[in-house]
Amino acid sequence: MQYDTIVIGGGHNGLAAATLLAKAGQSVLVLEKGAQPGGAVGVTRFKDGGSVPRYAHSTIALGRQEISDLGLSRHGLTGREAPLSTLLLSDDGRHVYLDGPSVAYADGAAHPDAAGFTALRDRLSRFADKLAPLVAAPPPQLEGGDWREIVGLAGLAFGIRRLGAVDSREFMRVLLSNVYDTVLDEMDDSPLAALLGVDAVLGGRQGPRAPGTVLTLLQRLRNGGNRIVPKGGMATVVDAFAEAASAAGVTIRCKTGVTAILTEDDRATGVETEEGERITCGRVLSSLDPMTTIRLTGIGQFDAEDVRRVRNIRTRGAAAKVNLSLSAMPSFTGVSDKQASGRILTAQGLGDLELTYNAVKYGEMPETPIMEIVLPGRRDAEMGATLSAIVQYVPYDLQGGWTDSAKKTLESKVLDRLEGFAPGLTASVQEAEVLTPVDIETETGAPGGHWHHGELIADQMLMLRPVPGMDRYEMPVSGMYLCGASTHPGGDVTGLPGCNAARQVLKGLKKRAAA
Repeated sequence: MQYDTIVIGGGHNGLAAATLLAKAGQSVLVLEKGAQPGGAVGVTRFKDGGSVPRYAHSTIALGRQEISDLGLSRHGLTGREAPLSTLLLSDDGRHVYLDGPSVAYADGAAHPDAAGFTALRDRLSRFADKLAPLVAAPPPQLEGGDWREIVGLAGLAFGIRRLGAVDSREFMRVLLSNVYDTVLDEMDDSPLAALLGVDAVLGGRQGPRAPGTVLTLLQRLRNGGNRIVPKGGMATVVDAFAEAASAAGVTIRCKTGVTAILTEDDRATGVETEEGERITCGRVLSSLDPMTTIRLTGIGQFDAEDVRRVRNIRTRGAAAKVNLSLSAMPSFTGVSDKQASGRILTAQGLGDLELTYNAVKYGEMPETPIMEIVLPGRRDAEMGATLSAIVQYVPYDLQGGWTDSAKKTLESKVLDRLEGFAPGLTASVQEAEVLTPVDIETETGAPGGHWHHGELIADQMLMLRPVPGMDRYEMPVSGMYLCGASTHPGGDVTGLPGCNAARQVLKGLKKRAAA
């Protein structure tokens, strides 16, 4: 059977692209190499019946517009879920708790930097709102764009002007600045200051002093920057995307890897699977990274400069995942169960972040791991006593390589750090899963094990993502598109790369029909 479109990869972005195309009347086939769709939004199930998000453990700024366009609300993902609270663990026991606009110590005492932090976060959120239209749409075409894009850019400029003289100047001053200086200009270094730093660098390989980290932070503060976990955890997110695609008429085939993208007369005409099956189509959308997509097509199909640019994309990952099955829920000293039911961070300050980043530059394991932690069972008892930890600044290219012994060392460092905040946790571990950047690359295909398929930093964002010439999802080979995290606006569980790619396809079809 011939399809209008074949989508390679059944992660949430691939499914988002497939859903919008199918809703527009296209016949769409999604080919997923894994046993089930989901990609980085998967689930690990432990022997005792507990479960934990395998990689991503929350959604960030998943917009209601995308939820509506994809029909996700009919499949359990409404966008009305309460945002996660945030607990900032401190070595001195003065933990900080944030729930909505409230910022205070976990024991209820007032925090001296609460007002300064709130003012800074609110100001940055206003800046993020002005940039939101750029994030939610294909990047602007600076040459040859149509009048709608020109109007959109003019609207952006007008929106910034409407911030007022003081804020508009501040917007321009900090936009490409580093998060370290931007935050410490307003408050003392502490776990509270580190919160904004973690949001700027999580999943990437940049320190908080890197230029452009404020731009990354602003992208994540879209829609308030809220972290959302629906009932049922990230499995609900996977199921919602997959069920919405199926309901739209998309055919999803799992355990079907693609070994080649077929072309004829410089146009994509189909794919060949691992079983040798050839499936023809009108166009191919790839949620894989650009280099893998080029190799599947044949490097000879591309200009040498395009290939060089793609090879130079910074894709070395620096985040690992540790998943734990426990005999009982951990009890953090000085913290209530309610306070431990949201997002938990261990960074002690922006200086702590920068110092830990120094180790990853030299291929060294962090001595004191910096983690973002979620306890899924605190919000959903069916998930059991489990712990999900994203460990920041873990090198892809570890000195000596990622042997079983090295993975055990990372596990021990993580447990030692957790034990300091939750005595008895180590003894309660029944099963542990350590996923290094190398494991992430092997399992998901993400180059370098990078969560975003490429660093989210100023020179790899907007019209520079993934590279000039492929920045609006269409590749140089006719009928080929990218729709994964390597494209604008990048990683995190938003579905926007897939939605934007599908809209570009439909825009092209409309143009050709009108010609």
